Amino acid sequence: MNPSPRETPESSAWPSTALLTDKYELTMLSAALRDGTAHRRSSFEVFARRLPEGRRYGVTAGTGRFVEALQAFRFDSTELQSLEDFLDSETLEYLAEYRFTGDVDGYGEGELYFPGSPVLAVHGTFGDCVILETLVLSIFNYDTAVASAAARMVSASAGRPLIEMGSRRTHEQAAVAAARAAYLAGFTGSSNLEAQRRHGVPALGTSAHAFTLLHTADGTPSDWEKAAFRAQVDRLGVGTTLLVDTYDITAGVANAVEVAGPELGAVRIDSGDLGVLARQVREQLDSLGATKTRIVVSGDLDEFAIAALRAEPVDLYGVGTSVVTGSGAPTAGMVYKLVEVDGIPVEKRSSHKESHGGRKQALRLAKPSGTIVEEVVHPAGHCPDIPADLDWRPLTVPLVRNGEVVADVGLDAARNTVREGLLSLPWDGLALSKGDPAIPTRMIAPSPGRG
Repeated sequence: MNPSPRETPESSAWPSTALLTDKYELTMLSAALRDGTAHRRSSFEVFARRLPEGRRYGVTAGTGRFVEALQAFRFDSTELQSLEDFLDSETLEYLAEYRFTGDVDGYGEGELYFPGSPVLAVHGTFGDCVILETLVLSIFNYDTAVASAAARMVSASAGRPLIEMGSRRTHEQAAVAAARAAYLAGFTGSSNLEAQRRHGVPALGTSAHAFTLLHTADGTPSDWEKAAFRAQVDRLGVGTTLLVDTYDITAGVANAVEVAGPELGAVRIDSGDLGVLARQVREQLDSLGATKTRIVVSGDLDEFAIAALRAEPVDLYGVGTSVVTGSGAPTAGMVYKLVEVDGIPVEKRSSHKESHGGRKQALRLAKPSGTIVEEVVHPAGHCPDIPADLDWRPLTVPLVRNGEVVADVGLDAARNTVREGLLSLPWDGLALSKGDPAIPTRMIAPSPGRG
């Protein structure tokens, strides 16, 4: 597997990301410019008040895509012309010169998060920060939802590889983001070629039922199937994966081994009772001498189906719809809230939509064994006392300084972070059943008079 390249602004697929936003952000900017408050120093934070129903943890994802999109957040003449009908000349001039020159802190991509975790913090003037809200949330809410679902599937697979293959079940650009997020969470690769080009995600795949059906001619379905298999093996070699359930699986397996020989790489089953069929196919492959031929299964799999197949002779899973839709939780429920103005903590007090004021950082406590026990969110620059019998590490790291990316936002580092995070969870934190978050989050309020 080739290492993924460092993702940089130069690799951006977007000429401008400035209009990936909501109108009210620019009307707020306009009003703030008029009364002078647009230049007040401000901090916004991204967090989720709760995890999706039934989830014990989440996986932070989208950081690399966000910092890339941030570098492309420019209002050129085309963008400005589309705004002239509702913005005044002062605001248009401000946007024409806009370059984000503030700071961004946050959790490293791939870090686990819990309710209240400050996964991202954006610091600058109010004008600098307010117009980034939709861009931030659209990236983090989707990528995090996919990565969180994918991580559950990785845990359920018990070390067996997974392929993301859901491009046809979502928006064409979301498909690329989903492939990246699933790979970040531990999937082996994706069927999506744009994800390979843009993010270095390994591209995987061979053929569909249409290729077998294409070879319909005189003779029997067995003849047609062997003709399709022969064409695929001639082009891709005996290490390829042959799809054996177009007509009859038993005959399909026999035809596959007859054409490719016992060194056939894999067979794929895409329908039926996958557990029962996997056992039957394994026995048949072994009886034909194809003892090293792997079994790939696909077809409406999610983490629960994968867990149910754990005891079956399945070597690799192909997952589509459930991963690109967050397996029932298509958004992470993250919000972007103003928490500090000119050093003064501010907070929202609306019922069930509260926020915690003040610029914050976070750290995670763990037993000497490495099992995490608590997340502590504290005022920035005021590290709390740590119990002597617990280890700890900071979660909040610099991502952008003065508008420039300073963190490694490549996928290799993020994949390792997810892997280590899952290993650090208490055993019940990996359960697929409903329950409380795997660890509690403790919020330490700013000291009175701090500002």
